[in-house]
Amino acid sequence: MSKLDTMSDSHYIFGALFVLSNRIETVFERVLKRFNVTIKQWFLSIIVENMLSPPTISEVAKEMGSSHQNIKQIALSLNKKGLLDFEKDPGDNRAILLQLSGKSNVLWSKVKKDGDSLHNRLFSDISEDDLKATRKVIEKLLSNIEKIENSKKSER
Repeated sequence: MSKLDTMSDSHYIFGALFVLSNRIETVFERVLKRFNVTIKQWFLSIIVENMLSPPTISEVAKEMGSSHQNIKQIALSLNKKGLLDFEKDPGDNRAILLQLSGKSNVLWSKVKKDGDSLHNRLFSDISEDDLKATRKVIEKLLSNIEKIENSKKSER
């Protein structure tokens, strides 16, 4: 019996989330390396693609749970590769809107096959019920972390 077997579920899940995140990043980075993009660049592109209208850097930062500065650096890197376009927000001259380029759409369609295969392998042998239960727990964790973040802002 290891210490993990006697650990509370919440402590185990907390640690396992870090391990899982690192391992997913490592595996996906190997696939994405062939396409000269990082997992963070890929994830930013997915966020931009799934927004209803071109988002600002701040909106993407909030969705990704990252800082404005980090997202700006990732966006600049994608822009230099011709994968992301910047345009001024007509409603706010200080804000920059992010939009995937045509070149980006071509690249991501090539990446999709490998990404989908990896995704399917990662979630193989997990039932729909388990996925739904996990989704509920993750949604609660995200809600709780948002409450913690907001309480820290009000304490400043």
